[in-house]
Amino acid sequence: MRMLINVPETVVADALRGMAAAHPELAVDVDNRVIVRRDAPVAGKVALVSGGGSGHEPLHGGFVGPGMLDGACPGEVFTSPVPDQMVRAAAAVDSGEGVLFVVKNYTGDVLNFDMAAELAEDEGVRLAKVLVDDDVAVTDSLYTAGRRGTGATLFVEKIAGAAAEERAPLERVEAIGRQVNGSSRSFGVALSACSTPAKGGPTFDLPAGELELGVGIHGEPGRERRPMMTSREIAHFAVDAVLEDLRPSGPVIALVNGMGATPLLELYGFNAEVQRVLAERDVSVARTLVGNYVTSLDMAGASVTLCQVDEELLRLWDAPVRTPALRWGS
Repeated sequence: MRMLINVPETVVADALRGMAAAHPELAVDVDNRVIVRRDAPVAGKVALVSGGGSGHEPLHGGFVGPGMLDGACPGEVFTSPVPDQMVRAAAAVDSGEGVLFVVKNYTGDVLNFDMAAELAEDEGVRLAKVLVDDDVAVTDSLYTAGRRGTGATLFVEKIAGAAAEERAPLERVEAIGRQVNGSSRSFGVALSACSTPAKGGPTFDLPAGELELGVGIHGEPGRERRPMMTSREIAHFAVDAVLEDLRPSGPVIALVNGMGATPLLELYGFNAEVQRVLAERDVSVARTLVGNYVTSLDMAGASVTLCQVDEELLRLWDAPVRTPALRWGS
């Protein structure tokens, strides 16, 4: 495989140095693997911290900034960050109003964030946690007990982040994050395997002419493999899998997310099919976001995430945000 890297051992550090050079509004600690808002801690504001293995960019570092995260902790590729990173991030962003950890449901992430919470609380930081487990494809997987955390992570970080920006207290920000996660479901499809820098080749075998329905963001197995399907057929399968579990009674926000190697030309075409299926199922779509946001290195494919929203959640979604990967409003 051809990769735009120096050596596998420095991939994450090199990326963090590049991010620091591109985004002076962020304070990037390359040695300790912590990214925070340069204006942190923000007085009177609950802080949000998330993190996970690298390789899912722009998740999570690309979502650090006003209206979303205050800090992020990148681990090695597809490897959880360690508790020391999380404690350091929490200390850097805590204004005294408390810190909310946003944790994707992968065993390493859960264990390390729980350990970090205990350590940070010992140092006087008030902590709360939202566990994201929105993937309906499988119940247990290679790295999880229960459902995996995927596209809904973006919804939780954006909507809870907006509530924190409005100076909501920690208990309210946590409750909003839990509501968003509980109202969200996702389903992903792989058209090709991803390749990690350390391995230099595909992480799993997906024969030409086949796709993986229900793939995880680390290349974990999904529900089944089938011969290649059309965009319309994939949209039907993915949306129906989500709706079978979510059963929305009100409007939704739709995320049509690329896995890393699928161009926007294809993603927008896929979104057209997703929207068509939702209309056929009488699901009202309040907002749509299309792009590569929760990725799996160079995997070709896409995921669909739906979040049922009420007026407050939709207002918080629309609130201004200024991060490297997501920005709108004034």
